[in-house]
Amino acid sequence: MSETHRPEARVEPIDSTIAPEGESTKKVEEASLLADAWRSLRRNPWFIISAVLLVIFLSMAIFPQLFTNNDPRECLLGRSRQAPSAEHWFGTDIQGCDYYSRVIYGARNSIAVGFIVAIGTFIIAVVLGLVAGYFGSWVDAVISRITDMVFAVPYILGALVFLNVLESRGVREVAFVLIIFMWPTMTRLMRGSVISVVNSEFVLAARALGAGPITIMRRHILPNSLGPVIGYATVFTGIIIGAEATLTFLGVGLQLPAISWGLQLSDAQPFLQTVPHLLLFPVIFVGLTVFAFMTLGDAIRDALDPKSKK
Repeated sequence: MSETHRPEARVEPIDSTIAPEGESTKKVEEASLLADAWRSLRRNPWFIISAVLLVIFLSMAIFPQLFTNNDPRECLLGRSRQAPSAEHWFGTDIQGCDYYSRVIYGARNSIAVGFIVAIGTFIIAVVLGLVAGYFGSWVDAVISRITDMVFAVPYILGALVFLNVLESRGVREVAFVLIIFMWPTMTRLMRGSVISVVNSEFVLAARALGAGPITIMRRHILPNSLGPVIGYATVFTGIIIGAEATLTFLGVGLQLPAISWGLQLSDAQPFLQTVPHLLLFPVIFVGLTVFAFMTLGDAIRDALDPKSKK
């Protein structure tokens, strides 16, 4: 009898078949989430409106020459406090400077403070919130108590006290003081977001396979907990721009010869009844900028975190 020889089945290593498939599945899911988020944003009219406004304001801050040819520091006392006209669209200020060019150039410092504080606070919040939410126990307790102590001091009051003793108050000084008092809120949000995913199945599976804390936090927890924080950081930027204008209006923010919307509001305060346009135009620009950042942040948060939708 002749024995029939069958071809031997080729056995692939487990790692070579399962790992790439899991990796590709993860990439497909991430791509799908981003695609769904972008699709949701494109259908949101408020996202379109806020994005257009922010493009205009950011272009104004980076390239003010595109919006005006006038020198904001060219001032003639003979034309002080003129009303808006064809020559000076927003009129002139107390020193006789073209107010339109001053408002355009004021966007740079106001938005710069917002971005610096938002980025600095975001970094602190991600690091502390990730560590506190992942490790828990006494690590979470220590970070939470420090957060509570800073949070107990209203940021406007703390900034008033600290900025009032500084002799020089530029963009860096104002931003640094605001970061000191404004990081707890975003840190609490990041901690809560981490806690909501730290016991998920994919995290437990990675831990069972021997992945270390750094790997788990970087590859599994961080990507799945950043959505709400990114959305809030965008809203937070608008809050900071309003806070900078408030502090400068109160006399403890940016100082001359800097140009900012807050300084324009402060200078216009005594002339509210006689020359109201000096207050009107900076208020409009501050309000539109804050509105654009907050609306964009809400749209991004809802797109990245569908559970936040009502």
